[in-house]
Amino acid sequence: MKRNMKNFIWIACLASLSISCGDDFLVEEPTGNIINADQLSEAVEKNPELGAGTITGIYATMFTTGTGGTTSQQDFGQKGYDVYGDMISGDMALTVSSFGWYRARITELQAATDFTQQENYQVWRYYYRVINQANLVIESLGGNDAVLQDEDLQHIFGQALAMRAHSYFYLTQFMINDVEASWTSETLPIYTEPGFVGNPKSTTEEVYALMEDDLTRAIDLLDGFARPSKTQVNKEVAQTILAYVLGSRRDRWQDVVNLTNEVLLNTTASPMTDDDSINGIFGGFNDVNSQGWMWGVDLTSDIALGLVSWWGQIDAYSYSYAAVGDNKGMDSDLYGSMQPDDIRRDQFLNNPESSRHLQPLFKFYDSDRVIFGTSQIVKADYIYMRYEEPLLLNIEALAKSGQESAAIAALTDFVSTRVDDASYISGLSGQALIEEIYKQTRLELWGEGKSYLALKRNEETVVRGDNHLSFQGVPMPFDDERLTFEIPQQELQDNNNITTQN
Repeated sequence: MKRNMKNFIWIACLASLSISCGDDFLVEEPTGNIINADQLSEAVEKNPELGAGTITGIYATMFTTGTGGTTSQQDFGQKGYDVYGDMISGDMALTVSSFGWYRARITELQAATDFTQQENYQVWRYYYRVINQANLVIESLGGNDAVLQDEDLQHIFGQALAMRAHSYFYLTQFMINDVEASWTSETLPIYTEPGFVGNPKSTTEEVYALMEDDLTRAIDLLDGFARPSKTQVNKEVAQTILAYVLGSRRDRWQDVVNLTNEVLLNTTASPMTDDDSINGIFGGFNDVNSQGWMWGVDLTSDIALGLVSWWGQIDAYSYSYAAVGDNKGMDSDLYGSMQPDDIRRDQFLNNPESSRHLQPLFKFYDSDRVIFGTSQIVKADYIYMRYEEPLLLNIEALAKSGQESAAIAALTDFVSTRVDDASYISGLSGQALIEEIYKQTRLELWGEGKSYLALKRNEETVVRGDNHLSFQGVPMPFDDERLTFEIPQQELQDNNNITTQN
């Protein structure tokens, strides 16, 4: 992948929408395709590799700065929204704020109650950008109802469907207070063709029907797909995305069990391990070739990510904000909930006298491991999904579908790799068991962008610990309007079919 990175970036430009290079303001026009679907379709007919190229462009959008339509140093693709979710969920605390990133509009929750704030636009713009790119690829291959005979094109089609659903899923989580309560309410516009013509909002039920259909088709189309790199979605990744979608409905738990069972049986990622290795919970989470990684991207110096990146915001060993005074750490109460011998304690600096208390100095780190960093160029990779995600979803779904014995056995096996004695789990049942699974999910996947999804899926309440700079000890239920973004002002101005938030 490294030797093709320059082509990777060029192809990203081919499929991407225009990005503002001006001041830290919103991009006004909602679209701006460089090529249209007819042109791409003709090109793909002559050279099928171009179809894969535009898919590559979608994946590049996931780590490219400015893809949320701003020049904010919080605008750096999917991992930027992982940070938003981790902070809004309360599991990631902003413990020191010298430069102000994330403080007022994210950790003080101002953006979620003020639709004029650009964070709302960023979320909206980024995910609808990816949707438009996916629609461009789908249209070039014959449209949503195309039946393709060529296996390579089937794999391209399947990936585009999966990425469209992935973006709609995150929109439902970030933009809807409570999916179940809003099931028949009009919440988000649906676009299944390239370009934005100002569609009205569809109901949550209709959005979920589209996601499920897209992912079901994608799973079928990706059967047998041997992807060239982990950057691309394969069948197991698509199945896990569908498991997240169905889990967020809170009424399809057996389907989640079935999907994750198949993923765990067939994934090439290694099971969880408790050794101090690149494939376990130590090693820096910096190498896409780690066996436990199901989906991620190989970042290289050719991509030239630096100050504006997930690593720059989270990792004290990178030359950026986390090193020099915008510290992020695990919520103190969540850290305190770990058993004394839980090896995940060792992922964080435990020194209350230090300004770096509970920073993830030993979970996420650049390979050089020098505070302030030896380079301003990020070379550590981005993780999007790992083996423990379908594993913990499977355990959660077992418990919530009434299969408590199986859930207890699986959770005991998992926790036994993290603590010396997991026998206490055998005495759990009902809500106490579900609460333990929720806690283990938060502990295991801290900083990986999954806490917010778990918060909403479990209908939990955020209560921040004493190392946050705001809202310490204030209960906020999952459907609190302060925890969900607003349809941005720009969309209300540009789309005549959407004039109000609700």
